[in-house]
Amino acid sequence: MRMTGGMSRGEGRMHRSSHMHPAIATGKPGKDVKKAPPSERFKALWPDIRELVAPRRNLLLAGFGLILISRLCGLVLPLSTRYLIDDVIAKHNDGMLLKIVFAVIGATVLQGITSFTLSQLLSIEGQKVIAQLRRKVQEHIGRLPITYYDANKTGQLVSRIMADVEGIRNLLGTGLIEFCGGLFTAGISLFILLRISPLMTLLAGGIVVCFGAVMSKAFSTIRPIFRERGKIQGEVTGRLTESLGGVRVIKGYHAEQREAANFAAGVQRIFENVRKSLTAMSAMSLSATVLMGIVGALVMYLGTKQIFAGTLTLGGYTMFVAFLALLVAPVIGIVNIGTQLTEALAGMERTREVLRERPEDEDPERVRNCGPIVGEVVFDKVEFAYETGKTVLKGISFDAKPGTVTAFVGPSGSGKSTTIGLISAFYKPTSGKVRVDGQNLSELKLASYRSQLGVVLQETFLFDGTIRDNVMFSRPEATEEQFLEACRIARVDEFAVRQENGYDTIVGERGVKLSGGQRQRLSIARAILADPRILILDEATSSLDSESEAMIQEGLAHLMQGRTTFVIAHRLSTIRRANQILVIEAGEIAEHGTHPELFALRGRYWEMYTRQHALDENLFLAPGEGDSIPEAIPVVPARV
Repeated sequence: MRMTGGMSRGEGRMHRSSHMHPAIATGKPGKDVKKAPPSERFKALWPDIRELVAPRRNLLLAGFGLILISRLCGLVLPLSTRYLIDDVIAKHNDGMLLKIVFAVIGATVLQGITSFTLSQLLSIEGQKVIAQLRRKVQEHIGRLPITYYDANKTGQLVSRIMADVEGIRNLLGTGLIEFCGGLFTAGISLFILLRISPLMTLLAGGIVVCFGAVMSKAFSTIRPIFRERGKIQGEVTGRLTESLGGVRVIKGYHAEQREAANFAAGVQRIFENVRKSLTAMSAMSLSATVLMGIVGALVMYLGTKQIFAGTLTLGGYTMFVAFLALLVAPVIGIVNIGTQLTEALAGMERTREVLRERPEDEDPERVRNCGPIVGEVVFDKVEFAYETGKTVLKGISFDAKPGTVTAFVGPSGSGKSTTIGLISAFYKPTSGKVRVDGQNLSELKLASYRSQLGVVLQETFLFDGTIRDNVMFSRPEATEEQFLEACRIARVDEFAVRQENGYDTIVGERGVKLSGGQRQRLSIARAILADPRILILDEATSSLDSESEAMIQEGLAHLMQGRTTFVIAHRLSTIRRANQILVIEAGEIAEHGTHPELFALRGRYWEMYTRQHALDENLFLAPGEGDSIPEAIPVVPARV
């Protein structure tokens, strides 16, 4: 889409519409998502988990194979303790000692190699998945409608892209594999323990099972805490992003302490959330420690009794203790790995909420390519409401012929920006139709239409790149000659060539290193290079000094030639040569006509015009004198 800046929200800021999905309207999950039991939430996430796992089946199978080898090698040491004590130490068997030592060394080396390989494979793959998901979420968010951006802060969206996917690596990284490997080791350990002492095994196993049930309940309590943390972090990041972007306003009003207090309150909310989760995890760790103590004391007592009774050897007791540790370890590991997996699932839920939002270019009604457009725009009894019962536009009808200039004037909140939003296809009419070259705009594919649309705004948005990057943004494939011509027409070359690095000069965040006039000239050059058929100007010169305005008016005059242009005008002197002027009040067209016609009516337009020029010595010049829009713009009769 060849746009030169973001649309000013003004009265166009989106509120929830009754015909929208709740998540689209508010940017938040519906109540059914929040209240769904864990089993249903996991079931809902399963397709997403399967989508992640399916392409990596072979890698995960290799990981499972490596973890099995690693765990089997890890059993050699505890298995050798019985033979070491009962056969080597008790019988002074040096020959068997060397065999045991070499077996332990070989198993340990193999275990280390498999563990290293496993970590390399899965850890790198986990990070790869994070990178892919971030790209996917960012691309998806970029395709969402303006309404979604109106309902969500920038920082929250950044948090969705960067933070929410971070924990997902545990689903494909070593965490899940290690957990499964621990369960495998526990299964083998349980079998061996039952062979050594069924009584001690059943008693200890019963305690471990009870602990596992408690852990399962605990994680269902922790999971909402992680979900809430993601939400809070998004809000705090959003506020911080706004504060850093508006640092000049903050310093201008000496509001540093207030912003610091706001941020401190947000950080405190994060701290309280983290404290809840840490308290819960600490309680689980305490339970695990107590469990180990109880099981250890029980095994110590029963094992000693069985040794005294002659039913258990010292080597057998030692091996039992070693394998019991391998049985209990996976359950204890639930505290760490389970927390990671819980965080991963919470992140997946939040990521899934974003990916469920329907991109605007997947609207089933938009099925037609518009092809090259001439530029005739017709509003046919258009009505629009952001919320049911709160109509913003009421039966708007007008016809903008190709190559003409249509200006919108009126008080704030009257519906000017909403009208522009409809022309830009940001919104759809509640009723009526917007037609472009006779085609219903609501049925046109956005890419084919917006590629022929350009916007120059009062508040120019520039990226933190070079002058060249910002001009070429609208048309990256443009040639050097086309780039230089656009800069010449917009008078960008006048200040660019004076810079040390010329067109490769860094402009800073939002163009902070340039003056207002220079930023606006860059914006105009960007629009000229895009060569749009429909052009939208949101009072592109109102905040500039007279010298800068004069330069920019020249660039605008060239830019507007032969294009269908729509102007939101606050300074009425800049639109006196417009082909038609629409005075919009309370969502309706109160007056329409040319400047001389509206001036002669001595109505609403006349009131606004004379009020602005009450101190101007040329107030009562004849209509048409001192015009700002040059004669080069053809005058085509307008129909309303």
